[in-house]
Amino acid sequence: MSPKSGTPKKNLMLFSGRAHQELAEEVAKHLNVTITPQTAHTFANGELFVRFEESVRGTDAFVIQAHTMPINEYVMEQLIMVDALKRASAKRITVVMPFYPYARQDKKHKGREPISARLIADLFKTAGADRIMTVDLHTAQIQGFFDGPVDHLMAQSVLADHIKKTYGNADITVVSPDSGRVRLAEKWAQQLGDRPIAFIHKTRDPDKPNQAVANRVVGKVEGKLCVLIDDMIDTGGTIVKATEALIDEGAADVVIATTHGILSDPATERLSQCKAREVIVTNSLPIPEEKRFEGLTVLSIAPMLAEAIQQVFEDGSVTSLFDGNA
Repeated sequence: MSPKSGTPKKNLMLFSGRAHQELAEEVAKHLNVTITPQTAHTFANGELFVRFEESVRGTDAFVIQAHTMPINEYVMEQLIMVDALKRASAKRITVVMPFYPYARQDKKHKGREPISARLIADLFKTAGADRIMTVDLHTAQIQGFFDGPVDHLMAQSVLADHIKKTYGNADITVVSPDSGRVRLAEKWAQQLGDRPIAFIHKTRDPDKPNQAVANRVVGKVEGKLCVLIDDMIDTGGTIVKATEALIDEGAADVVIATTHGILSDPATERLSQCKAREVIVTNSLPIPEEKRFEGLTVLSIAPMLAEAIQQVFEDGSVTSLFDGNA
């Protein structure tokens, strides 16, 4: 009996959780697709339900979810979406999480602590995810937690382009908020035209989350426009103290640039009252009107996500989008 040959078609389908549908809609527009319709609701006791309204058999599925507050609910919703796709015979499932949840818990500081970032990777693998796409991980080692391809996208180019257009003629120094991000500061400095770098020497008590003490500035910042970089702003304590330290050292101005604007209370109050000239974030997480303030600039990463999704769908190179550095 001879086998029968066929010509299977590749179909890209985009799915969105309920956390940040504006970003998903923007990505869909760039891809020239529509978000697959679904029924999603929450039971009285908090349980979540998701059902897709179209066949997903054999599809290349991309599931976008922003992990904002309440973060555990949105993690669970995306896990349920992945499980539904797996049980409906999707051919490949790519989890698109611009902000990787629990990324700060990537190692044990003391005994009897979890490594929750690894747990998140295990949960999505068990649910049926074949691939993860994320933006600016807290630490690059998290890529190794997931047993499969991880597309680690970088928003640095989006942020740096804005800074070059706005402050390109200024005397810039790139500043890392701690010694652990000096290598990232070097990449920024190179992209901004071989600028000098500095960093804040700080201490942090592992028993007190969201609290840091800025000790001293290492590097020359006097009279400079300091571009203070970080991967996320949560309550804003660290970045505001770093800004104060730079101003005290004679910096002419401070511009804060970060990928993930978590902006947990009292971040908006702190940032709006600090001496930074501008705070630049991306829309990797939703930023409602009540968290916005004068001096906040929100840049879109939708074009970057759409291009990366297109490359994955076409079996192209995601690394090529970042000059081979992704």
